Amino acid sequence: MGNNHLAPTPTAAYGVVLMMAALAYWLLQRAIIAHQGKQSLLAEAVGRDWKGKLSPILYFLAIPLAFVSPYLSNGLFVLVAAMWFIPDRRIERVLMHDRQEEKT
Repeated sequence: MGNNHLAPTPTAAYGVVLMMAALAYWLLQRAIIAHQGKQSLLAEAVGRDWKGKLSPILYFLAIPLAFVSPYLSNGLFVLVAAMWFIPDRRIERVLMHDRQEEKT
């Protein structure tokens, strides 16, 4: 978006790139869980994964919104980034619990 000063098309293209990255993350996570099984540590740690499901939805909404208001579209990009900035301790919590069970 740099020199385009929030023009709609580059903003929408940026949203497509972000949405594809979010979908790639989700697909990778699903593939690992499918390989390890639904009872794996990762499946237990991820749980419902509201962040992983909400991110591509917000990106998907931001793409057409870029043609209405690039500022609102960028606001959604920032919202998703802020959402992921908050540490997610699910995997760490499950691994620590599993290690404690192994010690006993």
